[in-house]
Amino acid sequence: MNRQSWIDRGETVSKVRQCVLAGVSRATVYAQQKPRLVDETSLLLSHLIDKEYTRHPFYGSRKMVVFLKTAGHTVNRKRVQSLMRTMGLAGMAPGPNTSRPHPEHKVYPYLLRGVLVVRPNQAWSTDITYIRLARGFTYLVAVIDWYSRRVLSWRISNSMEAEFCVDCLEEALRRHGKPEIFNSDQGSQFTSDAFTGVLKREGITISMDGRGRAFDNIFDCKIACSLSSMEGYNSRRSLPADECQAPEKASIH
Repeated sequence: MNRQSWIDRGETVSKVRQCVLAGVSRATVYAQQKPRLVDETSLLLSHLIDKEYTRHPFYGSRKMVVFLKTAGHTVNRKRVQSLMRTMGLAGMAPGPNTSRPHPEHKVYPYLLRGVLVVRPNQAWSTDITYIRLARGFTYLVAVIDWYSRRVLSWRISNSMEAEFCVDCLEEALRRHGKPEIFNSDQGSQFTSDAFTGVLKREGITISMDGRGRAFDNIFDCKIACSLSSMEGYNSRRSLPADECQAPEKASIH
């Protein structure tokens, strides 16, 4: 008798346990199962999600639920999450450990509490996020002017070293002068001697976010969204970091 016929498709005993008792490989049992048919509605929703994700790769499940509703399809978030997970899609968001502090680096006080920014070059800000690529992801750092919300410079890198942050800062200073105050989080890239040394050299006052200041660099967190919407992003997102060129002008709205 074929031992595979001993496996009951019911739920009284798990298939894993049945395979162990019968001495049958689970892979063999699963391979003989008929694939589950995908209903037409799921196929349609998957197509719409994939098409919208191509246009807006920073959309997560919440945004997709809203998009599908405007397209005439009322779907709950759990189903959208399941479909996106099946297709390997995920909205871009700041990744983990992009602001890890260094225990030996000096941390500067936060100086922008209650300060009204009323002119260009009064306060600049920087932050790191990441951009998903066709194969993995790359880190993005950018410097913006708080008043104009203009992106002054940006760099992408495959690593979290301070060097690409320093290069980004140097370019912003070279092209746009210097700010009165420069604000960042307490990530080790921004507290490093290489980064703060440039600010000190230029006589710029250093400010760093303390706890509870998560929204101070909110514009920087949106930069990845703006860059991903630029013409040609989808054709470049699988290229090495050094092949992507910074735009002449960009703003965060």
